[in-house]
Amino acid sequence: MRVVSLACSNTEIVCALGCADLLVGVDDHSDYPPDVVARLPRVGPDLEPDVGRVAALEPDLVLATLTVPGHERVVAQLEAAGLPYIAPEPVSLEDVYRDIRDIGARLGVPERARDVAEAMQRELEPTPAAHEETERPKILLEWWPKPVIAPGRLSWASDLIARAGGSNPLGADDVKSRPLSDEEVRDIDPDAIVLCWCGVPFEKYRTDVVLDNPSWRAVTAITGRQVHCIPEAFLGRPSPRLIDGFRALRAVVEACRAARARPAVR
Repeated sequence: MRVVSLACSNTEIVCALGCADLLVGVDDHSDYPPDVVARLPRVGPDLEPDVGRVAALEPDLVLATLTVPGHERVVAQLEAAGLPYIAPEPVSLEDVYRDIRDIGARLGVPERARDVAEAMQRELEPTPAAHEETERPKILLEWWPKPVIAPGRLSWASDLIARAGGSNPLGADDVKSRPLSDEEVRDIDPDAIVLCWCGVPFEKYRTDVVLDNPSWRAVTAITGRQVHCIPEAFLGRPSPRLIDGFRALRAVVEACRAARARPAVR
């Protein structure tokens, strides 16, 4: 079987299933596992793949995605080219488990996919404090800094925050994500702000963009110096690496609790 992946998350799922040998091409952004993607042909960025190059690889299955606005245009191009594809659109952790099982079934390894999904479920069990609603710090996760874009209810990130013992302040908003004004962030008054900027190299995340925002000087996350960075690879990709993001979020929750016990820095 010949598989082309057009999203980092799909590439990571295929490899987690032990099917890296089926990959014959990946998008330009797939970077993990590095030893696998280094040897594979690239077909272009995730939002603008060269469908002709994809077709030339003669795939039996193209793994697209609908997790990012604009990917629907890629799906339309695949369909017009008559290429066999699937395009997962997970909005919850349960959806992520489902998609892993679905991809595994299509690759002929349903038992392995079940094992991977179940292992994720075990690793992502809610922390004990997650059941104590009064203990939950508000964690504002930034997908983008200007304007601030944060996940809503229809995001696996919201599930991860809750399981880590925190609360997503946009968790009741029936959206995948939405922009926030400075005034809205002030009103939310998050206990922590987590930078997880999509498409930005982790080493280029800048906490000073948040800490030095004059509109947020009285925000609890700022006064308590609770501005954290988690790689987009750990939270923005619906793959088994969400386990790493979950662990990082648990550390943020614990840092917030510790900050509550000491005087704020002003």
